[in-house]
Order: sequence, then C-alpha cells, then structure tokens
Amino acid sequence: MRTGATTVRRWAARQPLRVRLIAILIALLLVVCATVGVATTLALRGFLIKRLDQQLTSAGTRYATALEHDDHDADNAETGTLGQAAGTLGARSLNGTVTSVGVIADTGQHVTITDADKAVLATLRPSPHDRSIRLPTLGKFRVQVTAGQDGDVLVTGLPLHGVEETLHRLELIEAIAFAVVLAVTGVLGVLAVRWSLRPLSRVATTAMRVSELPLASGDVRLHERVPDEPPSTEVGQVGVALNHMLDRIDAALSERQRSEERLRRFIADASHELRTPLSVIRGHAEFVQRDLASVPPGVAQSLQRIEAESVRMGRLVDDLLLLARLDEGRPLDREDVDLTRLAIDAVSDAQVAGPDHQWRLELPGEPIVITGDPYRLHEVVTNLLSNARIHTPAGTTITLAMTADAADAVQIEVRDDGPGIPAEIQPTVFERFTRADDSRSHANGSTGLGLAIVAAVVAAHDGTATVQSRPGQTIMTVRLPRDQLT
Repeated sequence: MRTGATTVRRWAARQPLRVRLIAILIALLLVVCATVGVATTLALRGFLIKRLDQQLTSAGTRYATALEHDDHDADNAETGTLGQAAGTLGARSLNGTVTSVGVIADTGQHVTITDADKAVLATLRPSPHDRSIRLPTLGKFRVQVTAGQDGDVLVTGLPLHGVEETLHRLELIEAIAFAVVLAVTGVLGVLAVRWSLRPLSRVATTAMRVSELPLASGDVRLHERVPDEPPSTEVGQVGVALNHMLDRIDAALSERQRSEERLRRFIADASHELRTPLSVIRGHAEFVQRDLASVPPGVAQSLQRIEAESVRMGRLVDDLLLLARLDEGRPLDREDVDLTRLAIDAVSDAQVAGPDHQWRLELPGEPIVITGDPYRLHEVVTNLLSNARIHTPAGTTITLAMTADAADAVQIEVRDDGPGIPAEIQPTVFERFTRADDSRSHANGSTGLGLAIVAAVVAAHDGTATVQSRPGQTIMTVRLPRDQLT
C-alpha cells in the first residue's frame, strides 16, 4: 500500500496543475458515482426483496400444504396451485427427508428437480423470517419455512431470478450513464480548468519573458507586467505580488544603472584628469635625472622610483580609461585586420620584453583577416603574451597559435608550460584586479587589469575568452567571429 501511494504521489508531483485538478475531479466523481450506484442497487434490492416477501406472505403455505395432503404427488395438487405465480416452489420434508416437492411451471413446461435440490431443501428449518437460498439446479429462491401440522416442515418459495435480472439491468444502465457522465465531465473539466488557469499561464509567461532578459548589466527596463486580474482570486493575488516584485526589481535595476553610470563617469573623468599630472611628474623626473651627478645618491634613487611608479600609474590610468570607455559602449573602429601580421609583431615585441623565455609562433599558411579594431585586437594579443610572461618563470615556453575553423570563427591560443593558475583563481581570472599573488605585489609590473581588458575587448567584438590551466599547461583561448562587431 505504501509503495502504491508513493508511486501515485511521485506521478502527481510530475504532472502539471491542470492534470492534477482534472484527475482529482474525475476521482471524486468516480467515488460519487460508485456510492450512488451501490446505494441505489442496495435500495432497489431491498425493495424488491421486501415485495417478494410480501408475495410469500400472501401465498402462504397453500402449495406446500397441498403437497402434504396429496400423497406426495405435486402434479395432482391442483387445489394448492390456484392463484400461485409461475415458478412458485413448494416442498415438504419430514425428519430431514424431502417427501414432496414441486415447482409451478408455465403451461407446456416441465420443471426437473434433482436430488441436489432436495438435499438443500431438507436442511431447512422453520423460521419466522424469510431467507434466500440457492438450489443447484433451480437457482436462487426466496423461501418461507414453517412447521406443518404433522411435525413436518413446509417450504414455500419464489424465484429470485426476476429480482436479479432487474438489478443487473439497473447496474448496466448505471454503468453506461456513469461512463457518459464521466466522459462529459472530463471534457468539460478540461475546458473549465484550462479556462480557469489561463491567468496563471499568463503569469508564468510573463515570468519566463522576464527571466530571459539580460539583467546582469546595462540599462535594463522591466516593461513586462502581468495583466490585471481581480485581487479577490488566488491567481489575481499572485499577479499582484509578481507585479509588485517586478516594480521593486525595476527600481533596483534603474538605481544600479545610475550608480554604474556615475562610477563609469567618475573613473573616466578621474583617469583623464590624472593623465596630465602624471605626465608632468614623469617629465620632471626625467629632466632631473639628466644631471644625476649634482644630486645625492639617495635622491637619485628616489627619482628613479618616482619615474618607474609614474610609468606604472600612467599605464594603470590608461587601462582604467579604456575599460570605462568600453563599459560605456563606445563604438570601436571597424576595418580589416590581418591577425597573422599582428601576431608576428606581438611575438617580436614579447621576445624583446622577455628574452629569458622561449617563444613559439604557430600560424596557418594563409593570412587570417577579420573585421575589427586593429589597435584593440593588438592589445588583446599583447596582454595575453604579457600575462603569460609575467606569471611564469624564466625558461618557460610560450606559444601563440592562431587557427580559422569551419564555423567562420578565428581562434587565438596562448599556451605555456609554466606552473599554472590556481584553481580558485580560474573562475575570476578575467575580472578586474584579479591577482594570484595574495600580497598584491607590484614588483612584476602587473596592474591586474590586463585580462579584464582582454575580456572587455573580445566581448565588444562579439567573441569569448576562456582559460584552462593545470600545472605544466595553461591555455588562454579567444574566439572571434570574422565579420561581426558590436
């Protein structure tokens, strides 16, 4: 029983609400039909049995008495058969032995009574209540058993065939009627449930459309709302709650967008304003360093540090300004770019910057040309190579490979056999200011924005940037479409 109930619960849990409602409706209707059918059948049976008992009372024991006083010959007991219905049973038994028995038959018919029937009749004893018995040959009878004048037992019975036939016909009619009612109710139930759940379907459709909106960033306005329904209904309450939630989300997204715009403007303005004083500081530092003989050694070292930090800070400001402009969605240049020539130039520059590394270049036989911003794409390749150089020890082999696949896309890979990127860093490696070094040391010149710029420029070209890394192998992969540019 528990297994069956569990199966039903699991089935119900996987079905839509409309299916469960219709199933519940049909199940309840089945219970009602079964209850009505059983009640009407039992009521009709009781009524027919009661009427049969009344007929037995009216018939009395005339037929059985006639058998008692007619020398056991049922065929000559004409006085006992007068007024008796066809099928009436009369029997007389004495000391457990049937001495006379007969059944009133229709004209021209003969009723055969077997020893098995007599054996059942011989077991009957007088009783004030009528009872139902089953004779092996004659079938079911409703009998009245009384004591005779000579100490014998008199049995008078009427067949139950008519009652059973009536009940069977009623059961057939009920089965047909209930089947029609269930079918019609099922169809009407499907239509009614579907019509009733239409507002809920609209709620689900609205929620699905909202879930498909790009809500992660940018100017997002939630114009989707659930159509108004009476708030007195459950579906109306769900719609009101969902619309209220969407209003709150829309307000939060708008505020987030305004905050992001203010932050972008601040970063862009601050970066732009910082470029001038940084240039002045760098210029003065370079000017003073032309005559280091006139300054103490400590001052000369400080000036060198000032120049180095101003260069690094200038690079950081430039990177922040570039990211701010990309976040604002400013259009990039659009022209044909020969990636093979760009790769050759980038690897040549990397060899100069990292002579203690091994550099390899893998290019196809034909030039790879795409539509994009040549300066930004050169920065993507340069940053990938620079990232591999800075975060790997001397002697590491770094390979730049470019391929064009059948999907009309270009794939750029930068591979190295260095120590790899820690697993906990890999999911955020393309985010801003992500560094593997917890101390955030700037000794290697890293600003933590190189890969963030790669991801932003690639996204602006409708491409993707991914990373796969383990000790001994790190692969930075960039995929770019040939002819699309956002």
